[in-house]
Amino acid sequence: MKAATRRLAAGVAVAACTVGLVSCSGGESGQQKNEGAHGPKKAAPAPKSAVRLIGDGSTAYTGAQPKQPKPERLKPGQKPPQFVVFSWDGAGEDSQKLFSHFREVGKANNATMTYFLSGVYMLPEGKRGQYSPPQHEQGSSDIGFNDAQGIKDTVEQLRGAWLDGNEIGTHFNGHFCGKGRGVGEWSVADWKSEINQAKSFVKQWKTNTGDKKASPLPFDYDKELVGARTPCLEGQQNFMKAARELGFRYDTSGVNNQLWPKKKEGLWDLSMQLVPVPGRAFETLTMDYNFMVNQSGGTTKGDPAKHEYWGDQMRDGLLQGFERAYNGNRAPLVIGNHFESWNGGTYMRAIEETIERVCTKKEVRCVSFRQLADWLDAQDPKVLEKMRKLGVGKAPKEGWPAYLSGKPAPAPKGVPGAPAVKPGEGHKEQH
Repeated sequence: MKAATRRLAAGVAVAACTVGLVSCSGGESGQQKNEGAHGPKKAAPAPKSAVRLIGDGSTAYTGAQPKQPKPERLKPGQKPPQFVVFSWDGAGEDSQKLFSHFREVGKANNATMTYFLSGVYMLPEGKRGQYSPPQHEQGSSDIGFNDAQGIKDTVEQLRGAWLDGNEIGTHFNGHFCGKGRGVGEWSVADWKSEINQAKSFVKQWKTNTGDKKASPLPFDYDKELVGARTPCLEGQQNFMKAARELGFRYDTSGVNNQLWPKKKEGLWDLSMQLVPVPGRAFETLTMDYNFMVNQSGGTTKGDPAKHEYWGDQMRDGLLQGFERAYNGNRAPLVIGNHFESWNGGTYMRAIEETIERVCTKKEVRCVSFRQLADWLDAQDPKVLEKMRKLGVGKAPKEGWPAYLSGKPAPAPKGVPGAPAVKPGEGHKEQH
């Protein structure tokens, strides 16, 4: 596979590129209860199936996603929790088994995450012609495609991840970066085409692999897909216009400081953030790729003697960013990664150690982007606006109770924390 094009900026490398998946890297409802023999009884109706297959059966509606926290509105004077989002670009299971590994790490540390799936990882190499990348030749991709076993393994992890309470987002398809028809030059129509194709490869993986007997993915991807990160953090402006029209709720393709988020183009702007690089005079993005570029340059196989130091440097930089938020303005910390063993897997170690150290702390919630967006939507806009005035690492001088003591506006009906609907005051359906 051809590695994605990468561009670097001085001090901070804002590219967030990935490389090729293969090359680099209840109850027992079915049992009937014996009620005893007291004469003939009318047979109970057969229970309705909880699974509703969609399309060719690649996906299915199985009800509300399990293990989702209920978003609650902050009470007056209440200190906000410290949110941390761990996310993965181009999520897929390959021979490194990093997808399955970090699922277990998440479960062991009370963390849910966001997995940004690359649609071409659900498309076999032999069916590559089904992909029509905007402004590129039919069947081309800078990260290649997949094979039958890779798709089977990825489906297994996607299914388990969703049932664990994690989010399945999208990293789109061909990962085209840089000048010359890269995603930064795509139109709104190009982005709509790319998004719809990414969905289609997930919704038709059974047809494309011929694996008709496999279990479906347990979600309706058209409804589940509400956010993304663009390849190399490029093309955000036109992507957000397309995403808003397609019902997305957030974007995490920008670069920001550790501040409370606000909406942009109608979507929550949950951008990547800048954190310290210990021992250096600058900050870099909260992503494994960016730490790597600042350590070993353009190579993923830098000096082995420095691997341990580099991993510690990334871990400690993330922890410094966490501590200044946790003890300061409590802005959500956004961290991005790739399932890659760059520089001997040193960044995977750094991420795992970060998860273990922060997700079990008091008042910390390691959540998916979707869960964070749910919580933000449940808050009083005036309270969020006030928290956005706090600078990086700055806690309220008068303390949280005094700073947020004002009586918040009532939540709209139907939002967590809203007054109960009075009898006879039911809502009307809108069509």
